[in-house]
Amino acid sequence: MDQDIVNLSTALEYQEHSVISRVLLKNAGGTITLFAFDEGEGLSEHRTPHDAFVTLVEGKARIRIADNDHSLSAGDSLVLPANIPHAVDAVTKFKMLLVMIKVPKVVATAPAD
Repeated sequence: MDQDIVNLSTALEYQEHSVISRVLLKNAGGTITLFAFDEGEGLSEHRTPHDAFVTLVEGKARIRIADNDHSLSAGDSLVLPANIPHAVDAVTKFKMLLVMIKVPKVVATAPAD
């Protein structure tokens, strides 16, 4: 099976005054999404029920997790824990890869007799 090679720096172009995204992989276990943020743009504080792993591809960003600010540059990575409020702000234009991991629901079963 042929696989397409994706260059994260060129797979998505910046758009003025926008945050854009491209889903690279989506399945029952989670998603991998590439984002491009124009300078000054961001994502307001929100929560997600899933753990996430962010890697900056280029540029600079500030990511707030709960009340802690983190400054990231190209090559830096950060874990966003599930159910903890977080927000993203573009210090410069930047691109990030977001890997969202869905934790499977555990079904309780009765013990065998």
